[in-house]
Formats: sequence, C-alpha cells, structure tokens
Amino acid sequence: MDSLQQRKQLKLNLGPVADLPPNRSSEEFIARHISEGPTGQVRLMESILERSNMKRAIKRVVKNKGAPGVDGMTVRKIKRYLKRHWSKIEKALLDGTYTPMPVRRKEIPKPGGVRLLGIPTVLDRVIQQATAQILAQIWDYTFSESSFGFRPKRSAQQAIDQYREYVRDGLRYVVDIDLSKFFDRVNHDRLLARLATRIRDKRVLKLIRRFLTSGVMIGGLEEPTKEGTPQGGPLTPRTQKITSNL
Repeated sequence: MDSLQQRKQLKLNLGPVADLPPNRSSEEFIARHISEGPTGQVRLMESILERSNMKRAIKRVVKNKGAPGVDGMTVRKIKRYLKRHWSKIEKALLDGTYTPMPVRRKEIPKPGGVRLLGIPTVLDRVIQQATAQILAQIWDYTFSESSFGFRPKRSAQQAIDQYREYVRDGLRYVVDIDLSKFFDRVNHDRLLARLATRIRDKRVLKLIRRFLTSGVMIGGLEEPTKEGTPQGGPLTPRTQKITSNL
C-alpha cells in the first residue's frame, strides 16, 4: 500500500464518538432525566411514561403493524385497550411490578437455516418501544460516527453513500464479518451491567431484565430464556447496539 493509499485508509473512522465533542442535547437529556430529583428519586421511568414519548411509541408500533403475540391482540386494538387499562399498567410500571408476557416463537427461513424470532404482545411492544426511544437518547452519542444500524436519523442508505465516498477516495477493501448467533448468546448479567453504567433507575433495569427473561412460547409450552436477546421486539435492536458497542 503506497503512502497516499495509507493516508486515505486512515480517513476511515472506526473509533468511538467519545473522541468527538460531546453531543449537547444528549448531555442535557441525561442531566434532566437521569439525575436524582430534590427528593432523591430517580426519574427515568417517569421519562419513559411521559405522554409525548408514549404517544410516539404507540404510533410507531401501529405503523409497523406486525403479528399478534401470545395473547392474540392485534395492533388495531391497542389504543382502545390502553384507554381502558392504562392507569393499572402505568402503576405497575412505576411500582416496578410490571411483568411482560412470553414471546411467541416464529421461524423465518434464511439461507442455510432459519432465524428464530420472538414476537412480544402488542402491549409489550409499545412499552419496549417507549423504553428504546429513551435509551436511544442516552446512548446514541456514544456510538461511532461510522455506525449506521439501528440509530435515529441514520439508515442503510447513508451507509451505502459513505461506502461510495470511500470508493471515490480510492479505498478498495471491504471486510464483512458476521458473528454466528452472537445475540442469541448475549449474557444478561453483562448486558445489564453495561446498561447500569448510565441507568440508575432500578425500575428500568428490572423491566429490561424481565423483557430479556420473559420466556418463549413454543407449541403451547413456555420455555425460559436464560441468555440472548429475543429478535422481534423494538427493544432488541437497541440492546444489541449497546452490546456490540462493548
């Protein structure tokens, strides 16, 4: 590789965003929602349950459609269900007693085998989406500028555009890496320990653990989930992103 090619290769930024100037909006969000209030109460769960955040989560889940979970509820019924039962659901979340239902197993064919999906109930998807939206504000600015997957206002098309720019600059090598079943084997304790570095609200950590260990329904029988992040819910891409950023 000649000196010109070496200089161009160094332009490929794979380092963490921690080396860049901090994102002011993220810092302000963290200061406002993660710090303890005057009474010593940590308020992150309250941030998740804010009306605007929940409305955005419901809108996203309804827009994404998707199949029902183990309870059979469709996305068309979720708004009416929440109007009737929200006070009880909100109290359980604030008290730290909310218990997600098991996910429904769904096999999706892929080259060389099948991909195992775990489809949460629509209600659990709404709560996961609301949680994921807040996690995005806390964690997104810590990711590499070269990272495009599962990030707000970023897309695969932007990654392709960046790749084309590198090609125009004279770069010629592409490295394609796939870690087999990596997210099926995520250690829950390590993931929660990672989350706890920025989340002090134990109710939120407890809720995320319950989503991770909610179990899976296969052929009418519930099986425990002792490791991995079930693919199929809105929270999984966010926890996957945080895990792969270790």
